[in-house]
Amino acid sequence: MSTAPDPRPLTGEPLALDLLNTRWNRDGAPQDLLADTAGLAVWLTGNGLAGDHPADAEVLRHLRTAREAIKAAVDGSPHRAAPLVDAVLEHGRIRARLTAGGPAEEPEFADPAWGPAWLAARSYLDLLTRAPERIRTCAGGSCILYFFDTSRNGTRRWCSMAACGNRAKASRHYARSKEH
Repeated sequence: MSTAPDPRPLTGEPLALDLLNTRWNRDGAPQDLLADTAGLAVWLTGNGLAGDHPADAEVLRHLRTAREAIKAAVDGSPHRAAPLVDAVLEHGRIRARLTAGGPAEEPEFADPAWGPAWLAARSYLDLLTRAPERIRTCAGGSCILYFFDTSRNGTRRWCSMAACGNRAKASRHYARSKEH
């Protein structure tokens, strides 16, 4: 388990989008949490997956594959990206069981190293089932983060009101003040 703090400006999104948000810009410079296994450990810990999945090179490689597949689906055509996402999903399945607590569904993986990647791809399918139109890219100029819009009226535009939203409002205010 990693005790290092998560350096990303946006965390807590559904797993698929949180995976996409392992890339972000800081002062115009691209950052990548999944550049190494130390960053992977931070991501696994932050998503409650560290106890079940090691932060090793194989898990990292599979997770990067899932990130590219999900990014292709979100940014482009889900239809064209489907084979990429399906290639990740081929490494696991949902097993239905009856437990002492009642019915349960548990993920199973042919190779446990695919676990985090499969869970992220499955999370993307869940978002598509819930509300695909609410999967958004931040409207902040140089921001490359993604979020799932949970606002009541579905009009959220920024990854964070405190960061990108504030910048946009300040920029508009500055532009208006220059006009007068």
